Amino acid sequence: MTQHLAAPSTGTSAEAPGHPTGWWQDAVIYQVYPRSFADGNGDGMGDLAGVTARLPYLRDLGVDAVWLSPFYASPQADAGYDVADYRAIDPMFGTLLDADGLIREAHDLGLRIIVDLVPNHSSDQHEWFKRALAEGPGSALRERYHFRPGQGTDGELPPNDWESIFGGPAWTRTTDPDGTPGEWYLHLFAPEQPDFNWEHPAVADEFRSILRFWLDMGVDGFRVDVAHGLVKAEGLPDLGSHDQLKLLGNDVMPFFDQDGVHEIYRSWRTILDEYPGDRILVAEAWTPTVERTANYVRPDEMHQAFNFQYLSTAWDAAELRAVIDSSLDAMRPVGAPTTWVLSNHDVTRHTTRFANPPGLGTQIRTPGDGELGLRRARAATLLMLALPGSAYVYQGEELGLPDVTDLPDEARQDPSFFRAEGQDGFRDGCRVPIPWTREGSSYGFGAGGSWLPQPDSWGAYSVEAQSGTEGSTLELYRAAIATRREHPGLGAGTDVLWLDAPEGVLALGRPGFVCTVNTTGAPVRIDAPGRLLLSSGPVAVDGDTAELPADTTVWWTV
Repeated sequence: MTQHLAAPSTGTSAEAPGHPTGWWQDAVIYQVYPRSFADGNGDGMGDLAGVTARLPYLRDLGVDAVWLSPFYASPQADAGYDVADYRAIDPMFGTLLDADGLIREAHDLGLRIIVDLVPNHSSDQHEWFKRALAEGPGSALRERYHFRPGQGTDGELPPNDWESIFGGPAWTRTTDPDGTPGEWYLHLFAPEQPDFNWEHPAVADEFRSILRFWLDMGVDGFRVDVAHGLVKAEGLPDLGSHDQLKLLGNDVMPFFDQDGVHEIYRSWRTILDEYPGDRILVAEAWTPTVERTANYVRPDEMHQAFNFQYLSTAWDAAELRAVIDSSLDAMRPVGAPTTWVLSNHDVTRHTTRFANPPGLGTQIRTPGDGELGLRRARAATLLMLALPGSAYVYQGEELGLPDVTDLPDEARQDPSFFRAEGQDGFRDGCRVPIPWTREGSSYGFGAGGSWLPQPDSWGAYSVEAQSGTEGSTLELYRAAIATRREHPGLGAGTDVLWLDAPEGVLALGRPGFVCTVNTTGAPVRIDAPGRLLLSSGPVAVDGDTAELPADTTVWWTV
């Protein structure tokens, strides 16, 4: 296995106070959900060989890095986010040699590789947890998780009132080796995902070793799953509320966003800084405010954090301007780049979100107005790529894919779908394998069909159908990413200049560049600020004025 020395950054990054300049400051990072990207062996499930074969497509798309969702050995109770062995590849995805080959090929193509790391919990099939159960109460391995005696006369009640994100109690009772009811263990997600106890030194030691294992393999960084969840409040106090999911993102919880997580990430940062090539840490941190998100990217912690506040913002000029300003304001003091993201593997694709009325959240069960959704999604993409910082693209959004909202219940595999009062359980809709060709049993995904059923309309969205087609969403993404790389006013930075614009229209300036966004449902005439570079839809320029169609973004060079 090789240690990778990354090529020098070719972006337009500017030195940020506290953080060294690096490629991540203005990177476009593409998320691959391996089971749904490309199937190399024809078994109906995506794999690492399939990803490797499609890397030239990602190079040609113009992205800087590829983030891979988990591919570790796992029983797949939560699509790989239940890890049994952090140093092994699940056979459904391939082998360690396949992972090594993928990393090498990506680097040869000028792409960086970011892997998912899942430190909040393991699988219940992890060797530590299996031994902890087998050895019974008093096992030293139980201290590496959160085992507690129950409440009530016979310990029949959970240790506290915490609720699982997937629904129901956050505790499951064990059975002792003699067959009698035993202690309870904590799982903030599925019962098959017991939470680690990060107060135990063995847990910290193990993850420092895991970091080095993958850094030595050559990966360029880690996306840290549930980065806000590792540390729990002392004593595991009751929350004193039901419907706890409604509180998430609004307040600091005793099991989320505790200040102790930052000591962990400072120790990880020292490890990454030992390696050449600008290796990075990216936080998946759901916090009440962007200011608390900024705590994760202070100069001695992580490099980036996902901007979930932006993802959940409605298609509204005033709301977008407010979240852009607050995001930039929060990151500026810590010198970290702001990130922008519209879709990922846990939320309804933004093509479908924008096709529906605002206020329905990030998991939507209705298709809405598909034409409207695609028009807004294209416009939202150009706005996102015009903003200073780093942007994330979820596989298939460059094809304009909608969510699949009509999957039959028997096809669904989201674990929260099968649990009451948890997440909506409809994440499968954004995980349907993407189409590569116009025809075929799985539209080019692989020779053996698809693990989730694909709609009959999938061929029209395919890479084959859109490549070289003027006005297609794929060609819009290719042009936008290329322009973003080439234009000196785009990429890294910390500020935008808001220009006067009609109600419902955003006009933001960057050096030598202006982006205008019409979020209304009607055309709006504006003064043309410069020469038209790119637009998400047809734009009529008449001398010194231009008519922006409804739900359209235009890039201008000035």
